[in-house]
Amino acid sequence: MYLEPSHRQIGSYLLIMSDGRTLDDVRIFLKSCEGADSQQRMKFYNSWAETYEQDTRMIKYRAAHLGVDLLNANFSVNPEEVRVLDVACGSGLVAKQMVELGFKHFVGVDGSQGMLALAAKTGLYEELKLALLGTEPLPAQTGAFDVVIIVGALDPGFVPVTIVRELCHAAKPGGLVCMSRGDHSGAAGQQYKKELERELQQMQEEGLWSQVGLKYTDRYMEDLHLDPERVQELQQEQRFISGTAYLYKKALH
Repeated sequence: MYLEPSHRQIGSYLLIMSDGRTLDDVRIFLKSCEGADSQQRMKFYNSWAETYEQDTRMIKYRAAHLGVDLLNANFSVNPEEVRVLDVACGSGLVAKQMVELGFKHFVGVDGSQGMLALAAKTGLYEELKLALLGTEPLPAQTGAFDVVIIVGALDPGFVPVTIVRELCHAAKPGGLVCMSRGDHSGAAGQQYKKELERELQQMQEEGLWSQVGLKYTDRYMEDLHLDPERVQELQQEQRFISGTAYLYKKALH
């Protein structure tokens, strides 16, 4: 059963973080969110916002790098003119990377008000919208964006597989949709990936889009489910989960 961290617990974690927080501390903190439904998760992310980027660096979270690198390798248009919809934008990690490549126009969507507050502080977003995907529709006009990107949220308990059709609807004809996710172990994660890839293929067969790129990494992020006592016995590459990024081009018709 999921037990939402109390304010006292969260406060103690923040104190540890400011005074020598370890990877094991982060593992324990993030495991406290396991089994949560989507609304509980957003409360968790609100509480996590203040230390989110420090924690993601500690666990070597590469979701944004994986997606942006794949997008950039397959992008030929002047990025300064492009409108980007950053779905599940979090604190703005994706926009921070894309702006270095010349992209300038971002709209962000996230289910956590705390994360949107962090994204707003970057000054990179023209607009930020609060929406709990899966329970609320994606707040984006159909056919309005040259690039739609989502990183890290395509997992059980976050957003349903059906959200990929909404991503496609938001893209302009000929626009790109980029999705980056971790290949988490466990039956639920494996089932989600199977259903996701089935939906991606189904949409291609329906003529909604075509795949233009696929990128894999064996170091997506630290595996948070490892037994801390066994971590030191493992080779470096064994401490990570893998990840996959998918890139699709929306049909012109």
